[in-house]
Amino acid sequence: MGEVGKRIREIRRSKGFSLSELAEMAGVSKSYLSYIERNVQKNPSLQFLTKISETLKIEVNELLQPEEAVQDLDEEWKSLIEKAFQDGLSKEEFETFQDYMKFIKWKEAQEGRKDE
Repeated sequence: MGEVGKRIREIRRSKGFSLSELAEMAGVSKSYLSYIERNVQKNPSLQFLTKISETLKIEVNELLQPEEAVQDLDEEWKSLIEKAFQDGLSKEEFETFQDYMKFIKWKEAQEGRKDE
């Protein structure tokens, strides 16, 4: 099972939703959600992942990669975050950008697997 599909299934089940319930609440096709969970369809759109993550009340990045240990920020990271804050970047905008970048990296990894 693909990692994204596997994560969706795990989280869906842990929250007590059936496949039909999640699909209906997220406003997505039940068959498409099933294809994603079973890795028949391997490249869900960011829009699809956003609908699923919002319904499950999680961040998109939780679907794209397993939880990892939080690391201390080095000075360069602190400086970058401070600059973004000073430039008026909101937390929501930062999270959206972060989700987008993770999606791009995930998509590139998926496309790389096709070439193998």
